[in-house]
Formats: sequence, structure tokens, C-alpha cells
Amino acid sequence: MKRALSAATRWVDEIAVRSATIGNAVKMDPSAVFDRSEAVSLGEPGVRSANNSARMIRAANGWLALNLARESDSELMPAWLAGRRAVEQDVEDLIEQGALLGLPVARVGEAFPATNLIRKMAAGGVPNRHRLRVVDLSSLWAGPLCGSVFAAMGADVVKVESITRPDTTATSAPAFDVRLNGGKERVALDFHGPELRARLHGADVIISSARRRVFDKGDLAPERLFALNPALIWVAISGYGWTGSQTNRVAFGDDAAAAGGLVRWTAGGAPRFIGDALADPLTGLAAATAALDAVARGGGFMVDAAMAGIAASVAA
Repeated sequence: MKRALSAATRWVDEIAVRSATIGNAVKMDPSAVFDRSEAVSLGEPGVRSANNSARMIRAANGWLALNLARESDSELMPAWLAGRRAVEQDVEDLIEQGALLGLPVARVGEAFPATNLIRKMAAGGVPNRHRLRVVDLSSLWAGPLCGSVFAAMGADVVKVESITRPDTTATSAPAFDVRLNGGKERVALDFHGPELRARLHGADVIISSARRRVFDKGDLAPERLFALNPALIWVAISGYGWTGSQTNRVAFGDDAAAAGGLVRWTAGGAPRFIGDALADPLTGLAAATAALDAVARGGGFMVDAAMAGIAASVAA
């Protein structure tokens, strides 16, 4: 946890400096960034995560973190195990089967540290730095935290939710939702409709937390949007990044933290969760820091913020 707090302090300091050159200086308490206890019932992390949805599981040749964050995840357990105990099966086989089923499961310590979050996508230009237009398509914690930095800085931030799949934080943890999204305009749209396309075409910054395949085709494809706006900044938050063979794996904060090795080990060599979904707030801060850097450099960048990679960089 000390490493997580140290990384958060560094990013919070950078955000304060960079935001002041664009709009209002955004100052945050690093320790408070991790705290959602006022809104979510939490226990002591260990074999299970603080929110009780993730657990450490021993396989035949290593340890896994499995997160049953959604009701549908529990329903997939019989298909995932295929009638055998996890301790009898190979770690990589379980991860591969989990990925096929869309289960958030990771081998503890599998991820490599994220070294450079920013990738050039277009020529850049002059973003509307004094009143940035931000479209926040993200949900849960990491993306909304990044969006809240822009809102506090004075940007026009609209949180766009799908009319069929709204962000559950508003109902499950309303006080936490206010902290992350209270300074944003909020609208519900058809993600396949013309109004969303119009908003994205007019955005200086886009924040997303869906996997890349959601955007790969049609008018929402990154290449098309960067062609329309060479100064665009797209903050793509995901479990394992927008490039490579792992891009479509599902992840949440606790299993992504475990994938990055951000755990504690017992004297007997067993991993245990620490903190509360640490990859989420760490990724939100890292993404916001990189996005502000991208604004200062004139835009035309993708911020590829992989939660597992960022957790690995903190653990390292």
C-alpha cells in the first residue's frame, strides 16, 4: 500500500502543476483518492478483496485472482472449471478459458509495467485549452476519476451513459458517484445513434473504459475520429491495453491489481489482496496525468491506460 500511496502522491502533484497551466489548479488528497468507504461496504482485504467480489485461487502451477463482480460471472463458473477443481488445472489454461468466457481472471504478477501511456495518432493542433470539451463514456472508478480532474479544472465535461447499460455506481454507491461525477453534465444516449457521434466529433477529449472492439468499426473507430479532429485526445482505459493479444480481456480493479503484482505475500508464499481495487484509482490518476500532458503537447494522442500495466509499474 505504501507504493500505491507514493505513486498516487507523485501523480497528484503532477496533476496540480499541469492543470494550473490549462485552467484551475486541481489539488487532491492522495490518501482520499483510495477511500470509498463512505459509499461501499468494505471488509479487510486478504484471500478475498475488500468488497468481497474477488478471491485468490490456487491452480496447479500458480495463483489466480478471480473477480465475480457481475451477477453473470458467477453463472459462468461451471463452464470455466469444466467439472474440475482449479487446483488440478494449469494457470494459463484457466486464464485462456476465462478470457473466452469474458471472466475477469488473472495470474498474479502476470502483467508487465506500463512504460509509456501516450501514443501519437494524428498531427495535433490547438485544442480549446481554456474550455476543453470532454466526453466521458466511462463507468465505475478509473475513467470517472480521470473525468473528474477535467471537471475540477474547469472543462465542460459531459458524462454519456448508454440507455441500455447505465453506470451502476449512481444506484449502488450514490455518494461515491457524486464525488466522481457531480461536476459533469449527464445524459443517456443510444450508443449507436447520431447524437453520440455528434458529441464525439465535437470533443477535445474522449474518455472510455470499454474494450477496443466496441469502437473498432464505423463512425466510432479511433482512426476516423482522429482524422476528423487531429487535435483529439482519447483516454482509453482498459484491463490490458488497446494493443496486443490481450486487448479483449475483461478486468476490474482488484484482479487487475493482482495481475500487476500489487499484492502482499504470506510467509507461506500465498498472495493476498491489499487496499480496495487499487488498479482503479491508480489508473485514473495516471490517465489524467498523461491526458494533461497530451493537452499541453497539442493533442493528437491516444492515452492507452491499461490497469494491469499501471499496477505492475507501481508494484515494481
